[in-house]
Amino acid sequence: MSSETRFRNFIENADIGVWRAALRELLPEVHEVDRAAVQIWFAFYPLDLARLLDEAEGAGQLARELSLKGSYRLQDQIDSSHTFLYGHRFWAEAKAATIGFVESNPDASSQTLAEHVRRVAKTIAAQTKRDESLTLGIMMVAFMTLAQVGLERLKNSPGVITLDAADARKSPEGILRERARNDSQGVFGFLRTADKQWTVTFDERDARAKYKVIEGEELASGAARDHSRDWSASDPRRIEGPIPVECRSAACGTCWVGVLGGAEKLSAVSRREGKQMKEFGYINTDEPQPIIRLACMAQASGAVSIVIPPWNGVFGKRLQRQKDEQEASARV
Repeated sequence: MSSETRFRNFIENADIGVWRAALRELLPEVHEVDRAAVQIWFAFYPLDLARLLDEAEGAGQLARELSLKGSYRLQDQIDSSHTFLYGHRFWAEAKAATIGFVESNPDASSQTLAEHVRRVAKTIAAQTKRDESLTLGIMMVAFMTLAQVGLERLKNSPGVITLDAADARKSPEGILRERARNDSQGVFGFLRTADKQWTVTFDERDARAKYKVIEGEELASGAARDHSRDWSASDPRRIEGPIPVECRSAACGTCWVGVLGGAEKLSAVSRREGKQMKEFGYINTDEPQPIIRLACMAQASGAVSIVIPPWNGVFGKRLQRQKDEQEASARV
């Protein structure tokens, strides 16, 4: 077996524990502009789900069992899955560097996964003349993309980026300021209480991708009032507004979103929301204001920036059952 094949096997067969360890080690080094975005991306494209589908005898049948809707395969969106990362602008370099690194026959056992990622991030930081903290996030994405789609698919993707001139000029610090900014409530805004209005941005690349919520309103309710375009034409899941939704009680999981900025301006996770998010398989945390939320439950008390996943489903129960079976087997 060649060194290249061994390294590919190392990446493609690394278990979720190895990836979680790498994320824990590398996230503090990622620039703040992409720290939440990287975590959201990994939640949007979970390795567990990809492997379930890859290993299933009938992927279509499994998708129906898990109620998967939308675009849930990373292989179908290699170049576009990460457009909400600042580091997306370095995707062409990250993709080329990942392929070049694999083909340079690295010794998989010489370093940890985190160390391999960090090594290639340094390369494209030097190439693009940017700080490594800005390239590390997209390199983590590139390595996970390699793990899920394989080297040939990664090679064959065009490697194009989606970035207009205005977005290209934005600095990381400018983006962070925009995310932190709250709406002005006018001269007498300090007297206003329940009628305060806050802006929800759901695509930072689109100046029109904003709507208003009133103080204490759920994100999904405000989105339902947005009739600015035919949302269902772009995504059949969007039956009323930009955020897909099928219920108002955290029962369907369709309205899950990632919070790029303003997580602290959303209400704390209720017991029901927390329980359901774990069952859907979106996030497993006891944080009161995590980066993944159900829009029908999260109430706003300030302006927030979110990103809408391209899919939804219920696979948390399947993962738990699989884990239970593995543990039972290990005890025999």
